[in-house]
Amino acid sequence: MLSHGSPVRWSAPEGRWTQPDLQLFPQDGHRYEILDGSLHVTPPADTRHDSLVESIVATLRSAAPPGWWVCARLGIELETSNLVPDLTVLRPHSSGAIWVDPADVALVVEVEATETSRYDRLLKPAVYAAAGIASYWRVEAGPVLRTYALDGAAYRPTQDVAADEQAKLDAPYPVRVDPASWR
Repeated sequence: MLSHGSPVRWSAPEGRWTQPDLQLFPQDGHRYEILDGSLHVTPPADTRHDSLVESIVATLRSAAPPGWWVCARLGIELETSNLVPDLTVLRPHSSGAIWVDPADVALVVEVEATETSRYDRLLKPAVYAAAGIASYWRVEAGPVLRTYALDGAAYRPTQDVAADEQAKLDAPYPVRVDPASWR
């Protein structure tokens, strides 16, 4: 218990963190995720990050074939993890659950921030790949888009699109990207 009469916001579980434990946290802008039973908390994103996410959502939604869903901050339920990518593209006929099954996910996108750079480059892609998610995009400062495709149990780089370039990508469906317009 905290001293000086401060209320306890939550208490840690006896063992691993699980998805129901995430309900204990306030909607305060922090991103609460579970990775292999351990809690990971990311500070709230800044306005530039949120604008970038919304621009990418708009690009993917405008190209989405009927039945495909493009969602910002939709959680993915994995075996011992619950991750929340910046953006998720769901295949047609997905379950529509609050925590989606990785089998429904065609693409995850992470927009790097100073606080999430290593997490977005190393840890999250490994977990997404192990779950069988076909495509992973990482957006770096610039913005620069780096695309990856699942190759066995890991992602292999497929294309880099710099801020001064435009490209037509085939995954998760045909889409034209122009990172300079993502502001």
